[in-house]
Amino acid sequence: MDLTRQLISFVGALLILIAYAGHQMGWINARRPTYNILNAAGSLILFWIALHPFQVGFIVLEGVWTIISLWALVRPRPEGTVLPEMQ
Repeated sequence: MDLTRQLISFVGALLILIAYAGHQMGWINARRPTYNILNAAGSLILFWIALHPFQVGFIVLEGVWTIISLWALVRPRPEGTVLPEMQ
């Protein structure tokens, strides 16, 4: 893998780790869009990287991770639902 792909995959992993660490440390609320945007972007980057060379396990993991993160962003919510604030 060339240096550019290594750097791109590092950015993807970093985005996911920022979301995870932020949630664990209480800096990012997992129910807010920021958390899911970081997860979706990071996993989509890693999904793309896994296509060349084709790595089935990694593609499944990152593909499903991307779909779940995007669904969390766009899923219908009951009218009047307010997203919780950080505490």
